[in-house]
Amino acid sequence: MDENKEIAEKEELKETEEKKSESTENSKGDKKSGKKEKLIRDALDIIESTFITVFIIVMTFTYILHPVNIVGRSMVPTLNKNVDTSVPTEEAITDKVFMTTVYFDIDYGDILVINKDKNYLLNENGEPYVPEGIPSLNECIIKRVIAVGGQTVDIRDGQVIVDGKVLDEPYIAPGSTTDGLGGFDAQYPITIPEGYYFVMGDNRNHSTDSRAASVGLIKKDQIYGKAIIKYAPLSEFDFLTDSYKG
Repeated sequence: MDENKEIAEKEELKETEEKKSESTENSKGDKKSGKKEKLIRDALDIIESTFITVFIIVMTFTYILHPVNIVGRSMVPTLNKNVDTSVPTEEAITDKVFMTTVYFDIDYGDILVINKDKNYLLNENGEPYVPEGIPSLNECIIKRVIAVGGQTVDIRDGQVIVDGKVLDEPYIAPGSTTDGLGGFDAQYPITIPEGYYFVMGDNRNHSTDSRAASVGLIKKDQIYGKAIIKYAPLSEFDFLTDSYKG
């Protein structure tokens, strides 16, 4: 009986040890499996974060911010004040701005990037029309809003008068004088029709803008967007949204 009892105890001990060994192996397997699952989750999280980041960047630069190189000196000193005029325009290192196509309204002082494919003048009834025989500038331009639809503009004695008040223009180039360029000289003061804008460059003596018949008024659908940030050169980084305040 004692011998049978001893054999049974040995078998029971062996069975217990096998169960412990099996449990240990399962535990090790579970840990390995858990580490593997964690690595997979971490990798998926990184991929997801990267995808979201790339998506946001692409959407931002597709629909919100567009880089624009500034050509010419019509917006000096706000833009291109240090451009080298001794080299051809296409070789000059120019200022660069971010333009946004997402905005709610257009106001005095806004700097617009414009597709000047048509030039709108005003007939004797103050209605806009595209003149025959006077070709449009037909290029992309950047100018500052001086008046919006419903406002009255007058240029007299080198001053810009909007709704009867002389504008304080701290943004124009030193030594500039604001004269008419033929577009509306015989009609001032003029009332800007709704949906149109009167724009000028800050470098008044070197700017072809709404004063000229080749540019005229800007129609809303000719606006590419608003220039909001000058990001290059980096040393001149600036927000353009309040540049009209001086």
